[in-house]
Amino acid sequence: MTHPYRDVAIVGVHNTQQARQLPGHTSSTIAMEGALGALADAGVDVHDVDAVVSQFAQELVLQLRLGPSTRVLNMLGIPSVLDAASLIAEGRAEVVLIAAGGAGIYTDRSATAPWTRPANEFVVGYGLFTAAEFALMARRHMVMHGTTPEQLATVAMRIRNHGHANPQAVYFGRGPFTTDDILASRMVADPFHLLDCSMTAEGGCGLVLTTAERAADLPGTPVWILGAASDSFGPAYQIAPAWDMKHHRGDIPAGYVGRRAAKIAFGTAGLTPADVDTCEFYDPFSFEIIRQFEAFGFCGDGEGGAFVEEGSVPFTTDGGTMSFSHAGINAQQIQRVIRGVEQVRGSCATSQVPDCEVALCSNGGSGALFNDVVLVGKERP
Repeated sequence: MTHPYRDVAIVGVHNTQQARQLPGHTSSTIAMEGALGALADAGVDVHDVDAVVSQFAQELVLQLRLGPSTRVLNMLGIPSVLDAASLIAEGRAEVVLIAAGGAGIYTDRSATAPWTRPANEFVVGYGLFTAAEFALMARRHMVMHGTTPEQLATVAMRIRNHGHANPQAVYFGRGPFTTDDILASRMVADPFHLLDCSMTAEGGCGLVLTTAERAADLPGTPVWILGAASDSFGPAYQIAPAWDMKHHRGDIPAGYVGRRAAKIAFGTAGLTPADVDTCEFYDPFSFEIIRQFEAFGFCGDGEGGAFVEEGSVPFTTDGGTMSFSHAGINAQQIQRVIRGVEQVRGSCATSQVPDCEVALCSNGGSGALFNDVVLVGKERP
């Protein structure tokens, strides 16, 4: 059977400046900057774009004078990449632009992401801000498996030290960190200390996808989508997450959301976790890295804490949402894919994984009740 994305290549990626605040920018203007940067990286003329996938798709079509053009409104990271890939695979487009950004949005309680505090009676009335929702899942795992605060701190220390070394990261030069530094930071929602949590920031980014035929004539190294899938247990931040929540499928609890998606992605790719060179995991809180290693099959249930201490698989190598950026809803999720592409290209300025051929990228987490997974690689499927 032909691979669904055999004829689809990622040929351009770009991150704009990332900062705690970007005065003078709006979400749409910084997304435009990300779009133009990705096109320049790909070596593609803007007039060759015949489809845009973005929360700002209609605005970009107008401002870049792309019409008539396909537009897909999508504000979720990996799903937007798959929408773009499907447009190409189905012959509906040849060059697809993805752009995202967040700026000027942290105007109320600037240290808390606005999309994580919807006015919903099932969370607001119980004080379930995001850290508390994810903390429920982490604490349950600690009770079941003996996962320790030190293991969570090991995750945060590694991610933050990647950001400390990355000149593009918002928290560049803020370290180095030790596990003791993480544990000494103030408690936010047990078991999460402040440095176990993501930050807030602003920035934009872009990707360009095209056909394999066009990619062969472009100057850069194409990166291929090897497999992908998504899991959801319900709307994020609107109900209290519970580890044991199950629906009619019954075999996977919400605590291991993403397990089914990873199995599908690996099956499509014909790969296993042993084939992955780096995991560019989404990192809203330190425990999510431990959980994802278990959910995605890198180790057994309850073994994730020891697995991260062992350090055999690199993860979140740009600094993630803890240190690189946490810009808007879509940009910070697309940035996991961008980092995976950079690793496979061998173009990371810092924390480059030697001989990287396969990267697993993820979005979401257990507290948000969804997980998206994509495998990108050097070899065309």
